[in-house]
Amino acid sequence: MFKNLTIYRVGPSWQPTQQEVEEALAKGQFLPCGPSEPLSLGWVPPRGIEHAPLVEVIDGHLHLKLTIESRVLPGSVVKERVDEIAAQIEEQTGRKPGKKALKDLKEQATHELLPLCFKKRSSIRVWIAPEQRLLMIDASSPARCEEVVSLLIKALDGLTLHLVQSAETPAACMAAWLMDGVPPEGFTIDRECELKSEDEMKSVVRYARHALDIEEVRQHLSSGKRPTKLAMSYKDRVSFLLTDTLAIKKIAFLDLVFEGHDKPEKDEQFDADAVIATGELAELIPALIEGLGGEHDFLGSAPKSLDIAELLPPDQDLALVSDDVPPWA
Repeated sequence: MFKNLTIYRVGPSWQPTQQEVEEALAKGQFLPCGPSEPLSLGWVPPRGIEHAPLVEVIDGHLHLKLTIESRVLPGSVVKERVDEIAAQIEEQTGRKPGKKALKDLKEQATHELLPLCFKKRSSIRVWIAPEQRLLMIDASSPARCEEVVSLLIKALDGLTLHLVQSAETPAACMAAWLMDGVPPEGFTIDRECELKSEDEMKSVVRYARHALDIEEVRQHLSSGKRPTKLAMSYKDRVSFLLTDTLAIKKIAFLDLVFEGHDKPEKDEQFDADAVIATGELAELIPALIEGLGGEHDFLGSAPKSLDIAELLPPDQDLALVSDDVPPWA
C-alpha cells in the first residue's frame, strides 16, 4: 500500500471530525484535465471505487488519496512548432520574429498542442494517525510532498504541519551504525548504501546487493563521506531505505508479515492491506525515531520519544487515551 513515507507532525489545535474532513476534501475533488489545462489534481476515493468516501477510517487511521493528471508535452515538440510558425512569418513578412514575438509564439504553440497531448495520471496516498498526531505522505519527491501539504492546509481549516525531525541527524546515526555494525534494537542493516563526501567534489560511492560490514565502507566514513541512504529491515518484517532527510523509501513487507493470514477476498483487499501496512509501520516509525535519538522538540529542548502504543488502534490494550484526541469514528 505504501512505498515511500515522509513524516509530518500535526499541530495540536486541529481536531475536526471525519465528516468535516470528508466535506472539506469534496470541495477539491478530482476532475480530469480540460482541453487546454496542463495539470489537474484533486481528491479521489482511496478504495478506487467511484462514489466511495474520500476518507476511509480503518483501525482509527485515516486514508486519503490525491490524483494528479498532467498532459505530456515535450519541450522539443513545442520548439518544433514555434520554429515552424516563425518560418511562416519570416516567409510572409521577410523578417524573423524577435524575442518577444517568439515568447508569444511559444504560448500559441502550447495552446494549440495541449489538446492533442496524451494524459498521464499518478496518485499519492496520505495516511493520518490522529491519536499520535502524525501525517504520512507516500511520495518520493520533496516537491510533491510540499504540494500535498499545501493542498491539505488549504482544504482543512486549522491544520498545521511540520516535518518530523530527529534529535540526532540520520546521516550521523547511519554512519555510527555502519562504523560499529550495531543498529538500533530490532533493526538490521541490509545490502544497499550511498555515501557522499561533503567537500566541493561531492564524490558518491554506492553499494547495491553488497555486504556493508567491510573495512572499505569504514574507510570511506573515516575519510569524511557520510551516508545519504541506507537499506535496513525491522524485525525481519519490513525492509526499507532510510535517507539523510528522514524519508523512508522502498518499503516492502516481508514474508513473515503474511504468515498465518489467508488471502483476502477481492472486496476485502483494501482493508486487509491497510491493516497490515499501518500496523507494521506504526511499530516501525516510533522505533526508528527512538533509534535516531527521539524526536526533536521544537517547543522545548528535550527530544521527544514516540510511543509505539500511541499508534495502535484504540481498541487494543496498549492504546493511549487522551482528552484532546478528536472523535474520528
